[in-house]
Amino acid sequence: MDAAKIRVLVVDDIPEVRENLRKLLYFERDIEVVGTATQGEEAIALTKQHRPDIVLMDINMPGMDGLTASEAIGREVPSAQIVMMSVQGETDYLRRSMLAGAKGFLIKPFGSDELVATIRSVHNLRPKVAPQAAPPPGAPMSASFAAAPLAPAQRRDRGAVIAVYSPKGGVGCSTLAANLAMALRSQRDDKVVLVDADLQFGDVGVLLNLTASHTMAELAAKKGQMDGELLDVLLMPHISGVKALLAPAQPEEADLLTTDHLREIIGVLQGMFGYVVVDMAAALGERELALFDLADAVLLVTAPDVPSIKNARLFYDVVDALQYPEGKIRMVLNKADRQNPIGPAEIAAGIKHPVVATVPLDRRAADAAQNQGIPCFMGNRSGLIPQAALRLAELLARELGPEEAAGAEPARAAAAGAAAAGAAAARAKTAVREPAPRNGNGMLARLLGR
Repeated sequence: MDAAKIRVLVVDDIPEVRENLRKLLYFERDIEVVGTATQGEEAIALTKQHRPDIVLMDINMPGMDGLTASEAIGREVPSAQIVMMSVQGETDYLRRSMLAGAKGFLIKPFGSDELVATIRSVHNLRPKVAPQAAPPPGAPMSASFAAAPLAPAQRRDRGAVIAVYSPKGGVGCSTLAANLAMALRSQRDDKVVLVDADLQFGDVGVLLNLTASHTMAELAAKKGQMDGELLDVLLMPHISGVKALLAPAQPEEADLLTTDHLREIIGVLQGMFGYVVVDMAAALGERELALFDLADAVLLVTAPDVPSIKNARLFYDVVDALQYPEGKIRMVLNKADRQNPIGPAEIAAGIKHPVVATVPLDRRAADAAQNQGIPCFMGNRSGLIPQAALRLAELLARELGPEEAAGAEPARAAAAGAAAAGAAAARAKTAVREPAPRNGNGMLARLLGR
């Protein structure tokens, strides 16, 4: 039936190109060309008239070019998805097309198979919202556009934000964040996104063996304009089912992203995913504090060595000054080793905060995973690191499940109260039962004020 067909509008200033595209699509039973346009102004008018699903838009045309026309169509007919066409395949053209609202990009000349596959792919990834009727004549366009960003269900169900942080580099934050994201995805069957918020030297792309064809830097010019459609273009899919938002490719691009950018990015992702796992930089500035404020839980990752413990203690001093609620910060001991005299009990007793989870040391598996770009969780799930990630994921899912993330204030208040009581009790218990440092670790004792 015609109603099931993908409706396509072709926009190109060259008559032969328009006719060739029409011929290429003529025999596709699920695609219908509803019109053609020769330049940008005509494309906007025909898009309003025909309400196509897909607009095949040439990027370079006399008069109004494809980029300007695409931006206008995105504002006035947001249901129409843009596929940009260009003879130029440089990254800058792709970036400019994405910023103009394009969901696909074709480099001329292209064949029938590539054309049809792109149209179907972009159409299948369109937001699943009810079609909007054309606004009545004279009505302001903002009236029809105001309800576009999020459906009611998305506004009700906000994803839980889990920040993975350490004030000291090299303790394994990125590895833990990647494996935790995959554990949440596999265990809860929820949509999970991993955000690389180490904006200068992020490693998520390397750990997941992802080519950085899109990064967060492309959002620099979109402050105040971000929505799920835009971010979906930038998210890199991983075979595990997790999606990743990668850090900028160049360190200097980090300066393009402000705390306002991060707040907007996280807010949009919360409407798209059940869990937003944020891998943070080993720094403590405005961006990090903004992410702490947004997080439902902050995993403070430390390692069983004196410098890591010292920095963890200093971080808790900052947290106390900021008056974050009890239980929001959860300390995780990474690289835990029974041969190491510094264990979770010693750390908890000295810092006066409990260790909620431990990840055993498995240096061979961790090194292989980093060098191959295959996280431990994608290999032997019975290994030490995957099993620890699964236990941590289950703990977090119980506390930050749908009823918590959906904004149910009574449940949130009760959970916060229970967390506060549990944390206070744990600290009281460790204060009474402080074990002596094993093997007479004098430096640790001096550090912890014994």
